[in-house]
Amino acid sequence: MKDKEFDPAISARSMVRRGVLIFGLQGIFVAGLAARMRFLQIDQADEYRLLAEENRINVRLVPPSRGLVYDREGLLIASNVQNYRAIIIREDVEDLESLLNNLQTLLKISDEKKQAIRKLVLKHSPFVPITVLNNLSWSNVAKISANAPVLHGLTADVGLNRHYPRGADYAHLLGYVGPVSDFDLKRRDDHDPLLKIPRFQIGKTGVEAKLESALRGNAGTKRIEVNAKGRVIRELSRQESSPGQSVQMTIDTGLQNFALARLGKKSASAVVMRVDNGDLLSMASSPSFDTNLFVEGISTNDYAALRDNEFRPLADKSVQGIYPPGSTFKMVIALAALDEGLIKPNEKIRCDGHIELADRKFHCWKRLGHEEITLTEALEQSCDVFFYDLALRVGIEKITRMAQRLGIGIKYNLPLSGVAKGLTPTKNWKLKTQGESWVLGDTLNVGIGQGYVLASPLQLAVMAARIASGKVVEPRIIKRINGVEQKISNQLKLDIDPNALGIIRSGMYEVSNGVKGTARKSKIAINEISMAAKTGTSQVRNITSKERETGVIPNEKLPYNRRDHALFVGFAPYSQPKYAIAVVVEHGGGGSKVAAPIARDIMLRALYEQIPPLDAYPEEQRAKIAKRFKNLKLNPVLKPNLNKGNA
Repeated sequence: MKDKEFDPAISARSMVRRGVLIFGLQGIFVAGLAARMRFLQIDQADEYRLLAEENRINVRLVPPSRGLVYDREGLLIASNVQNYRAIIIREDVEDLESLLNNLQTLLKISDEKKQAIRKLVLKHSPFVPITVLNNLSWSNVAKISANAPVLHGLTADVGLNRHYPRGADYAHLLGYVGPVSDFDLKRRDDHDPLLKIPRFQIGKTGVEAKLESALRGNAGTKRIEVNAKGRVIRELSRQESSPGQSVQMTIDTGLQNFALARLGKKSASAVVMRVDNGDLLSMASSPSFDTNLFVEGISTNDYAALRDNEFRPLADKSVQGIYPPGSTFKMVIALAALDEGLIKPNEKIRCDGHIELADRKFHCWKRLGHEEITLTEALEQSCDVFFYDLALRVGIEKITRMAQRLGIGIKYNLPLSGVAKGLTPTKNWKLKTQGESWVLGDTLNVGIGQGYVLASPLQLAVMAARIASGKVVEPRIIKRINGVEQKISNQLKLDIDPNALGIIRSGMYEVSNGVKGTARKSKIAINEISMAAKTGTSQVRNITSKERETGVIPNEKLPYNRRDHALFVGFAPYSQPKYAIAVVVEHGGGGSKVAAPIARDIMLRALYEQIPPLDAYPEEQRAKIAKRFKNLKLNPVLKPNLNKGNA
C-alpha cells in the first residue's frame, strides 16, 4: 500500500497545538506555585515566622463541665464554680527547683506544699498539664502573669470546681467528687483520657460516683501555640467539650433539711417515701458532714475527726446501716400467719409474761403479761408472747418469704454507696454460715425482730409503704436524667389477702391512736391525717435471768453502745396513705419514747410541706413542741427560679 503523503501545513498546526498545551500547563503550575508562595509568605507569614522562632503547636484536652444535680423542685444541689489555678507542664520547665523557689517566694506557700508540688510534678509525664494550686485569688493570678519570665513552665488558668450549696444536707446521697487517684484508675475499666489529667475530679461516693459516666461529660480539644519559653501565644482551634448530663433527684430539700435538724446530734436515720410511686422524699443520716471538704482533698485532721467519731458520720445509715428490726417486724409475723390461715382475726392468745421452751424462758416486755389478747391488740400493745406463739406456728422459712415480699432482705438498685441487703435467715443459711442447725429458739427470737434478722431503715420504709398501699412499691431516688423521666416500677399488687392487710393496718392505727397504743403519746391530733404505726426496741445485749429478777437496768444507766436501738415505722394519712416513714435511732432506747416523736414531726412536715402547725399536736404538748421548733437549726430553702420539674 502506498504511504500517506507528508503535509507540512498539518504538521505545523499539530506542533502549535502541542506547544500551547505545554505552555498552558506550565502556566497553571507557575500560577499555583505563586499562589502557594503568596499564601505561605504573606497570609501565613506570622505563623511561620513564630514557628521559625522555635514556637510549637500543642494539643490539649478541654475538660467538660460536670452535669448539674437538682432536687425534685428544681433546686440546684450540685453546681460548678470558677476556680483559678496554677498549672505546670514539666517539659516547659527549665529548672524545677528554681521555679518552685520563685513560686514559694511569690505566693508564700509552705515548705510542705512545695515538696508536695515537686512530688506531684515528677510523678507524671513531662507533657501533661498538672494543677499544682487551686482556688487562687485574682491578685495571685495577676502575680503569676506579671512574673511569667521567672516562672518558666507555670501558667495561671481557670477551670471549674464542684460545689455543694446545701453542704451536709446531701452528704450521703449526692456523695462528693475528688481528685482522681491511682486507686481509682486501678479499679475502673475506663480509658477516658480525662482520667489521666492530674487532679481531675471524679465521683467518689453516692450519686456522684454511681452516675459518674453520665455526669462527667466528654472532653474537647484545643490547639494552642506556645513560644520557646512555654508561654501560650494564641489558641489556633478548639473543639468544644460536651457537658455532663443533668440529674434530678426525688428528694425534697426542705424535708431533708428538716429531718436532719430533727435528728439533731443523734446517730440516727429517717427515710420518707411516697407510697404510690416509691419516690424517696428524704433519706437523712445523722450526723452528717460538709461534702465541700472533700472536693480538693480533705485534710488529715478533718478526715480523722470524721473517721474517729463514734456516731460514724461517714456512714449512710439509711441504706448501709442494718439493725435488728425489733417489734416493727411483728407485722411480718402476723401477715405470714394470716396468709397461711394459722390464726383467725379475733382469735385470742394468752400472755403470762413469758413462754417456756426447752427449760428456757422467753420474756415479754411486760413482766406480768397481757393476759388474753387478739392480733389487733397484740400489735397495739406490742405483746412479745403473742408473736412468739405465731412464729412457732409459721416457721422460719415462711416468715422469711413474707419478709422478702414486704421488702426486707432485698438489695435495691439505687445509685448510692454500700446499699445493704440486710438478712432474712433460713435453716440452710445458718447451716452454711454458722455451721449449726436451726433451733426453735432462733425462730422465737426472729418472732420479735431479734436474733439473726437484720433490716435497713430503707427496707423498713418500703415495708410500711407496701402494707399501706397493698402494692409492690419499689424505692426510687432519681427522677429525671437530662429531662427524661426515669422508670417507675409497675406497682403490682402484693400477693397478700387484702383483708389480712386491713387487719394489720387496723392494728397499726391503734398503735398511734389506741388507748393502750405504744405510740399514743405521739399521735397526730387531726383525725383526717392520723398516722398508723409500729414502734420497736431492739436489744444489743443479753439480759440475764438474774438481772430480770432484780430489775432490768434502764438504758440511760448503760454505756452508750450497750443501749437498745429505737425504731419506728408508719404511714399517713391512715384513710388515704400518702407517705411511709421509718426512723432508727442507734442506741436511742425505747422506740415509743425516742423514735416515735421524731417520726411524727417529720411526717407532719411532709404532709404540710412546711413547719407543722401546733394544732396538729395534742393540746398538752403544744408548748413543748413550739419550743422544739424554735430551737431547730434549719437551713433556709430558697425556691428555684425555674419551673417545678424542669431540671
